[in-house]
Amino acid sequence: MTITIHDVAMEAGVSIATVSRVINNNYPVKDETRKKVERAVEKLGYIPNEIARSLSSKSTSSIAIVVPGINNPFFSTIVEEINRVLIEKEFTVSFYSTEGDPLIEKSVIESIISRNMAGIVAIDPSAENLENHYFQSLFSNTPTIIINGNSTKYGSNFVSYNEGAGARQAFEYLLDLGHKKISFIRGDKSLSYDIKEAAYRDFIKEKGLSFENVVFVGKGNNLEVVEKAEKIIGALLKADKVGTALFACNDLMAVGVLKACNKVGIRVPEDLSLIGFDNTLLSSITHPKITTVDLKMKKLGHAVALELDQMIKKRYLKTEKIVYDTQLILRESCMKIN
Repeated sequence: MTITIHDVAMEAGVSIATVSRVINNNYPVKDETRKKVERAVEKLGYIPNEIARSLSSKSTSSIAIVVPGINNPFFSTIVEEINRVLIEKEFTVSFYSTEGDPLIEKSVIESIISRNMAGIVAIDPSAENLENHYFQSLFSNTPTIIINGNSTKYGSNFVSYNEGAGARQAFEYLLDLGHKKISFIRGDKSLSYDIKEAAYRDFIKEKGLSFENVVFVGKGNNLEVVEKAEKIIGALLKADKVGTALFACNDLMAVGVLKACNKVGIRVPEDLSLIGFDNTLLSSITHPKITTVDLKMKKLGHAVALELDQMIKKRYLKTEKIVYDTQLILRESCMKIN
């Protein structure tokens, strides 16, 4: 059986990043921790891959960007801006997709660490790996920035958008238009969706509304969600179980809703008002154009790239949390009702 860096980390009771630092001797590690790792290496007979180490030593200007999916234009817009700025700063950038799976996510991160990359940007990482503090464990070893919805649970090294406030603004707008039956559609297992759902349920309770409907449409960050949302919402529309308005957790889902409406003869916004989230290109090229919540993706990506550049060059690992406001973008998919 081949002994891996993961085995050494488990034996020593430390992170993979720490083992990598000891083996490559490129970041300071406490003497006690170093001895633990060295004892584990000796006990297990671990032999570092010299080719990999050779490559890693040439990767100190490489940045890893980790996303849950490559088809959601929300991620690609942020990644494009981060990439543009970091290339100007003379970094090379590699991209990794996790499919939103926490186990794949861990595997990807461990591979990145073993390559001794200079820094990591993780966009909307899995809720599971945030809750178990897996990502937070990286902060003491590798310059790392997490991009996700704002949560009071997490402090340093996060650049966030105030999704809860953005969702709340959307619900208030729909209520002002007279909509008291608002459905909410989301994807599976994401802090981002959890934050919006919490805002939805709080809003329903606070306003004393009797209609509450949360619809799950599977993995929310790939193109398949468009078809899945179309199918699931189409069935609910036929059964008259959607209400008069619908909030979608991203623009991909909103497009699926729009397709469902077209298929079953429901007019948007005359029969159903619709709000998406993210303000991606999709929301402005549909018919009708979709009202959505803008997360200022380019501004956010630009800030992340500059901050990571400074973390690496000035050799600091902790950075203050940054939270950006959102903005409701009014288009053609909502209408006032009596």
